[in-house]
Amino acid sequence: MSVVKINVLTVPQEQRETLEKRFASRAHAVESSDGFEWFELLRPVEGTDNYLVYTRWRDEASFQAWMEGPMKAAHQGPDSGGERPKPAASGSTVWSFEVVQQAGPAGV
Repeated sequence: MSVVKINVLTVPQEQRETLEKRFASRAHAVESSDGFEWFELLRPVEGTDNYLVYTRWRDEASFQAWMEGPMKAAHQGPDSGGERPKPAASGSTVWSFEVVQQAGPAGV
């Protein structure tokens, strides 16, 4: 059964561009991970500073393998003794869901 992970990132207005650039620079980093099904970065429009990072996985084990491997490596920063960049988000919470029903457009 597919699982959905939504990372809720609190991002101050002055850090939004930084966050989006960092995601763009890592574009396609998750797509070849075993069990990966979907990704979306959702920018807040009004009333909140929270970005949502939506990922969908074949199962919990696939998500955990990605968290402990490629994701962890991508967030560790430079290997050559350089300083790690300051986080763009001031807070993060992960919501987890199982997909129990789904529908797509008719005729697809």
